[in-house]
Amino acid sequence: MTHPTSCDPIARSVQVSMTRVSESGSCSLKDHLAIEEPLEIRVEALDGAVRTTKSIAITMRTPGHDGELAAGFLLTEGVIRSTSDLLSIKPCGADAGAHQGANRVRVVLADSVRVDWSRLERLVYAASSCGVCGKRTLDALEVQGLRPMPRTALVIPRELIRCLHDRVRAHQSTFNQTGGLHAAALFDRCGELIALREDVGRHNAVDKVLGSEFLACRSPSAGDVLFLSGRASFELVQKALVARIPVVVAVGAPSTLAVELAARFEMTLIGFVRDDRFNVYHGDWRVMDMVAEAVAAS
Repeated sequence: MTHPTSCDPIARSVQVSMTRVSESGSCSLKDHLAIEEPLEIRVEALDGAVRTTKSIAITMRTPGHDGELAAGFLLTEGVIRSTSDLLSIKPCGADAGAHQGANRVRVVLADSVRVDWSRLERLVYAASSCGVCGKRTLDALEVQGLRPMPRTALVIPRELIRCLHDRVRAHQSTFNQTGGLHAAALFDRCGELIALREDVGRHNAVDKVLGSEFLACRSPSAGDVLFLSGRASFELVQKALVARIPVVVAVGAPSTLAVELAARFEMTLIGFVRDDRFNVYHGDWRVMDMVAEAVAAS
């Protein structure tokens, strides 16, 4: 299988002129803004006896790591399960112009992969703030074949959860310039950073992180904690579930559906991680100090 390298030197921010207004007056300054552009994901697969290419999604994203984004998207949609399902991932449409080609990626699947085109089709493009916009039916939201997480011996120290945000911020180079990007990061149970990606879209950042591990032939579940710099929506928790990551930690709030999904599949969902505190909405048995407190109280 061929795919783009993850070390992609593509601009993710641009400098613009602006006027800053304050009580003391106004002045002209330069500012950095996060770049947002559409990416069209096309898939070639066997449809009956004929190979067919279809556009399955258009997402607003920060340029770069597009191959990882496409792979992560197809992984968390349940289309692919191993790297043997992929023949190639590469930009397409280069003959129509360099810029247009850079905003399209073509994924070629092996003949053994059977694609349910109707389930993948979107009625509208996926906005950068909402990865599930345009799903044809609510039934398509839940990827088939999901099963509850096992209650293994994994326990995360409370202090580790508190410091994840600072560890992520230390690696957010584009966010430090623009203040306009979301981050997703994968950590192991000891708090070691495995992968981090930034994007204007929360779901894109997660897909890039999971896609980077998938394309490197490493199971995303080798990481025990998925960290989100924003809120925890249903779709983001579902992506962690598909990748078999048991703990999701978010700076922001979870949605009701995210909590219901975590409870149904025995995941640990933590929100509002800030100022040395956090809320555990489900799965407190995976938080070390809470386990000790529960034993002491019994």
